[in-house]
Amino acid sequence: MPKDHHSTVEHLFRKEYGKVVALLTHKFGTSYLEQIEDATQDTFIKAMQVWGYKSIPDNPTAWLYRVASNRMIDVLRRNKKVEFKAAEELHPKSEVEHCPDPSLDQTISDSQLKMIFACCHPTLSQEYQIILSLKLIGGFSNKELAEALLKKEEAVAKSFTRAKKKFREGVQLVKIPVEMGLQSRLFQVLRVIYLLFSEGYAATSGAQIIKRDICYEALRLALLLQENKYCQHPNLNALIALMCFHASRFDARLDQAGDLVTLEHHDRSKYHQELISIGIHHLENAGTLDRTPSDYHLEAARSYYHSMAKTFVETDWKSILYLYDVQLKRFYSPMLALNRIIPFAKVYGAKKGLIELENLESKHDFKEQGLFHAIKAELFGELDHVDAQQSALKKAIACTENELVKRHYKNKLNPS
Repeated sequence: MPKDHHSTVEHLFRKEYGKVVALLTHKFGTSYLEQIEDATQDTFIKAMQVWGYKSIPDNPTAWLYRVASNRMIDVLRRNKKVEFKAAEELHPKSEVEHCPDPSLDQTISDSQLKMIFACCHPTLSQEYQIILSLKLIGGFSNKELAEALLKKEEAVAKSFTRAKKKFREGVQLVKIPVEMGLQSRLFQVLRVIYLLFSEGYAATSGAQIIKRDICYEALRLALLLQENKYCQHPNLNALIALMCFHASRFDARLDQAGDLVTLEHHDRSKYHQELISIGIHHLENAGTLDRTPSDYHLEAARSYYHSMAKTFVETDWKSILYLYDVQLKRFYSPMLALNRIIPFAKVYGAKKGLIELENLESKHDFKEQGLFHAIKAELFGELDHVDAQQSALKKAIACTENELVKRHYKNKLNPS
């Protein structure tokens, strides 16, 4: 398969997988979720095979949906579980050529949002809600999901199997709940969108550090949520602001060779000013209902300071450190505490930063975390402890699965 075809299929998988699953689940029902997953995956495999020799259809989304739907009909016919009209009657040629993304609901006209709300049904545990949403909507692999949830792959696979069973039994219809039902699920839906964006912004594995398709899809879903009056909440505005600020720095995060560029060396002229302005607008409109900022507010504010700083040196590290401290008091997280070391060292110096890092290490097991060793290497480097810096970099390389980040550490270990 030509390289451009392969990248197009990969792009479509990220963008369309959840959409096709959602549409098929809406059409055939939650009881056929296993068959829907299989049909969707088989369709993408077929797309890779067919499009490798033929041109990609003008409307690839419609092609994927039609093929997956017809495959589902064939499976159900073979199993003699239900009678369907002929596939040609269900999908006339005009529909295949001209249908964009079918609208399924006037309240929130997006099939993926309907599916997310269904996955966040109150009969499911929070863990099941997250796993179902990210697997079925985001097309996450078990590996990606394990990294996002800090679990083992085997545990994620078993949880997904159990979650699907519970979903089939407890959720009969894929629909948007109204008013109170919608609002009660909103916070969990926001968490799903946040995790979706986070994986796209800093991919845990593979050859890319940024998966823009995932990030923009998460942002699109959040903006769609805002169109519904029952979803308008300060946390939603803060989440949109956070994603806009992060996305504004995409073009500065990689150089012309495709290598990772750290924040210190960003060409800030590449920051997307329109996205920053949109982010500021949403942050200004994210006033809290109870005067207590959410994690989205605090993270968005930190990202605001990074996006607005004219240079790395001029970054308001004291304000960023303060925001970390506020968030840690609200809800302690070892990884959040680890990320706090960076602004702490910028405010108090590398020597005190290293002492703070060692104190943190005594409380938590970070030996398998590449970021921990990378931060330690950075601090050793600032203190001119070359041997210790190289040792830490080697550990960071060994613990990192993302190939681009691994190459970045290798370049620091052996600068040309």
